Amino acid sequence: MKVLAVASEIHPLIKTGGLADVVGALPAALKGHDVAVTTVIPGYPAVMAASTAWETVAKLPGFFGGRTAIKRATIGELDLLAVDAPHLFDRPGNPYVDADGRDWLDNPQRYCALSSAAAEICHGLVKTYRPDIVHVHDWQAAMTLAYLNYTDAVRPKSVITVHNLAFQGQYPRSILGSLGLPQRAFALDGVEYYGMIGFLKAGLHFADRITTVSPRYAAEIKTAEAGMGLEGLLAGRADVLSGIVNGIDERVWNPQTDPSLAVNYDAKSLARRGGNRKALEERFGLDHDDSPLFCLVSRLTWQKGIDILAEALPHLVASGARLALLGSGDRELEGIFRQASLQHRGRVGTVFGFDEALSHLMFGGSDMTLVPSRFEPCGLTQLYGLRYGCIPVVARVGGLSDTIVDANDAALTLKAATGVQFQPITPDMLRDAISRAIALYHDKPVWQAMQRRGMGLDQSWDLRAAGYAKLYRELVA
Repeated sequence: MKVLAVASEIHPLIKTGGLADVVGALPAALKGHDVAVTTVIPGYPAVMAASTAWETVAKLPGFFGGRTAIKRATIGELDLLAVDAPHLFDRPGNPYVDADGRDWLDNPQRYCALSSAAAEICHGLVKTYRPDIVHVHDWQAAMTLAYLNYTDAVRPKSVITVHNLAFQGQYPRSILGSLGLPQRAFALDGVEYYGMIGFLKAGLHFADRITTVSPRYAAEIKTAEAGMGLEGLLAGRADVLSGIVNGIDERVWNPQTDPSLAVNYDAKSLARRGGNRKALEERFGLDHDDSPLFCLVSRLTWQKGIDILAEALPHLVASGARLALLGSGDRELEGIFRQASLQHRGRVGTVFGFDEALSHLMFGGSDMTLVPSRFEPCGLTQLYGLRYGCIPVVARVGGLSDTIVDANDAALTLKAATGVQFQPITPDMLRDAISRAIALYHDKPVWQAMQRRGMGLDQSWDLRAAGYAKLYRELVA
């Protein structure tokens, strides 16, 4: 079966978050299910520089304001089609924002170009290739399904995966003409969304199947509390909505072989994690002692509950624990934690920005990873924590609820606990969760059993890919 995936980023070529990890790992896992994935991505500088063997397989002159080529290459296990449109994608840094952190003004045209090119590929633009399924990811690729809808050509079955409903791609009606869509597309049963053009809304409306990245999140987004204005549409399409939990690439995230660790280890040699702990303490300027070490690897935003953590931080420090924080985002939140690192020298350490290798070391050397999100479609941080014996302390929402078993009395008795959950998502409940985690940390037999249990779980994409393969076959049948 041939699947054309459409996405705005893909690991290891271009990444700003978990979307790239999913899009990059799923093709290899699906091969074992007789599914061949080709991924359409924008021709960013990092993408085009990743291979010297790009082959031009189609040309689109005058496409969204400039000459565009569709180029094909295989990079590692990824079969790629790049939309090489320098006037749209040849820009340095983050793919979505300029150097000042502001969205590129032509983002709607840029990602409609990606979507329109993908629709043309579905119609046979690339000779000898026609997919059975088109699978689009998030708002940046969602308009693929609108372009397919407003043509008379035969189109493949379609799937849209929502990685985070908070990001929807909403733009003024006035730009419709620049997107190459007919005026009739601006309708309730088209791309119209509260008087705007809704990219994600259009994809959700036109898709044959809708998936999101955990079963609980699939249920949550049908409610007013988590539906972000789309709950009515999603509730109306509940019969085609499902959740498949994300996996991780266990070849990349493997404490036995990870080159980013100071010392490699496995579930039978947990004592060796101490070498990573020492390296982490040095990197973050933390005191060298046996006190529990929490880490946080995250975007610093309201969604991620970072303001809640800021309120709970004095309790964490007063309890004798330490915190290593890696992330960037809201300037005010960055300022709060920068001040905390000065006020609590040796107990709180911060690195602002993103460092992939450092994030691996943090999971390999910390005792607990904090994920206090207000909402979380799936989350990968807690899966990395499990894999590395870094116990997750998480809010009971979305995929965090689906992937972590709280260390309550019953779960501990049944030897099923893998982490600590808390709800409601408030500073008081996070303080309580931190206290519970610290108490568990000091009970070494229980703590190490939890570490080994988490490390032994199958978090691989091989398991999750079966769910996507089943969905594809149902559609084709």
